Amino acid sequence: MDLALSQAKLAAQAGEVPVGAVIVDADAGTVVAAAHNRVERDRDPTAHAEMLAIRMAATSLGRTRLDGLDLYVTLEPCAMCAQAIAFARLRRLYWGASDPKGGGVENGPRIFAQSTCHHRPELYGGIGERDAAALLQDFFRKLR
Repeated sequence: MDLALSQAKLAAQAGEVPVGAVIVDADAGTVVAAAHNRVERDRDPTAHAEMLAIRMAATSLGRTRLDGLDLYVTLEPCAMCAQAIAFARLRRLYWGASDPKGGGVENGPRIFAQSTCHHRPELYGGIGERDAAALLQDFFRKLR
């Protein structure tokens, strides 16, 4: 999660909502992909940290299914990202801060609890929550 928090800090420095994501192969002990939000920079509403990390991992590994890999993200994924996580078949999802307004895992549509969800990763919320929440709160405090 420390690597994901580092990515979130890079996002904040770039004027993006500070969310960072890292995909790891825990069995091999390697980082496969690391990304942060680039919505404003790329002028792309889908350029969330999770989406970018999934794209990077799929490209670098040459496969669409990322089974056996784990995703660490500093904020509870939205519904779009949660569905992409399911499609990518990621093994585990770890997130920091909960997102009562825009989350799609433990809040909102709860994508992985739906009968139409084809794959459910193991879920672990609240990892590094204090640091992740502080980054977000500081960013929005300065924005206002």
